[in-house]
Amino acid sequence: MLPRFSRRSFLGLALGGAATAAGAGDLSVSLRPQLRPGGLYKKAIAGADAIIAKARLTGHVCYAVADLETGEIREGGNSDLGTAPASVAKAITALYAIDVLGAEYRFKTRVLARGTISNGILNGDLILVGGGDPTLDTDDLAELASAMKDAGLREVRGRFLVADGINPRIHSIDRGQPDHVGYSPAVAGIALNFNRVHFGWERQGKGYSVSMDARTARYRPEVSVASMRVEDRSAPIYTYTNGRGRDDWTVAKRALGSGGARWLPVRNPALYAGDVFQTLARSNGIVLKTPVAMRGMPGGAVIATHDSAPLIEILQGMLRYSTNITAEMVGLAASRKRRGLVSSLEASASEMNLWAAQKLGVEGLALVDHSGLGSDSRMTASSMVRALVRAHQDGALRPILREVTMRDGQGRPDKSHPIRVRAKTGTLNFVSGLAGYMSPGDGPEMAFAIFAADEGIRAGISRAERERPPGARGWNRKARAMQQALIERWGAVYGS
Repeated sequence: MLPRFSRRSFLGLALGGAATAAGAGDLSVSLRPQLRPGGLYKKAIAGADAIIAKARLTGHVCYAVADLETGEIREGGNSDLGTAPASVAKAITALYAIDVLGAEYRFKTRVLARGTISNGILNGDLILVGGGDPTLDTDDLAELASAMKDAGLREVRGRFLVADGINPRIHSIDRGQPDHVGYSPAVAGIALNFNRVHFGWERQGKGYSVSMDARTARYRPEVSVASMRVEDRSAPIYTYTNGRGRDDWTVAKRALGSGGARWLPVRNPALYAGDVFQTLARSNGIVLKTPVAMRGMPGGAVIATHDSAPLIEILQGMLRYSTNITAEMVGLAASRKRRGLVSSLEASASEMNLWAAQKLGVEGLALVDHSGLGSDSRMTASSMVRALVRAHQDGALRPILREVTMRDGQGRPDKSHPIRVRAKTGTLNFVSGLAGYMSPGDGPEMAFAIFAADEGIRAGISRAERERPPGARGWNRKARAMQQALIERWGAVYGS
């Protein structure tokens, strides 16, 4: 890590040493100490190439830093080389959604009645209509079920349908990921609990009791559309099959230990949401038939509506916790408003790339999704910096970026560090990105982007190993240390 000191303190130390030396003779005839050339201090700071070489990362490093007010690029290396951005892509998605949908946009999840209602009896179908809300959870469905009761509904004699046609049905954000990772669930027009189901296990005698539920802090409804079977094996840890609208899992007994829990991805979002809503409706005295998924956007009388939080709050959570499904669903919503229903994440991302070129004047974006999870996405450091400079004019992005705490020489968080950073991190196996805004304590604000990747090693990782491949954690740790060193260099060299 580079030492942190300002030019003023450096000169103070130099002058102090000169005065001490002069004190050995007659001060009345001693020469006045002369200021050293202003560039000498900055020349003592390690260069970017030296910092990158010291990190000893395999692969390549791309970076750019620019004055935030003028847009002038101060430094760059491989800055026009397209690199996998990982979750840094979510910053572009946030800008896209804010511009197209508006910061106060709210997603609506509705319950419709298709038929006649008489004396609390619906002679027709009840429809749960997904509105593309990425933050819908079990608590929200419970409120909808309660609102149905408050509206006077007591019985439904027709079908119970779940409409998810506002978005395309996508099996997994990135099909190259292992089946069991919760960060790559299915995407559709409805999502519940980020399209994840809670799997818990506890040893009982020689076996295990397992649970699959849609838990929140207030509710823990069990689900029937996802099942888990413990099998006496050591590997693979999980297997998955899609059993006609059911997520059927097995787990290796020897990997379970005494007990634990994890979130698994949901592959049938409409049926999952319908399963949970059926349970919650029953607790309100309303019996629904087995849910059936449907496409299209149905009509009917509105019985209950749930509005999401404003989009700007959703995006702030997305950038803080890097939720992939949130990025995909807000990106799809923006593309849908621009051009109508899109057929895939790739098509939606292509629309966002076009928007970025038109609105931000940014070339060099070739994203294949909105989250950065897909390995084929590419972004250049220079294009990201240009986007950040342009976004600064509107002031929409910076307030919702997470503050990244710099670290001291022992790697501990240093809240007293003079450089303040608001940025989006991005991490995949052997990919590390960081892009955002930095404020030196005594200098102009800057926009920066740093991408490091070893695509050769990534290409050799088997699908089964992609959750935790050997060597990835150490590689990414070195990349993060290099990123801080570059930021400290820029703060020292381009500060006042």
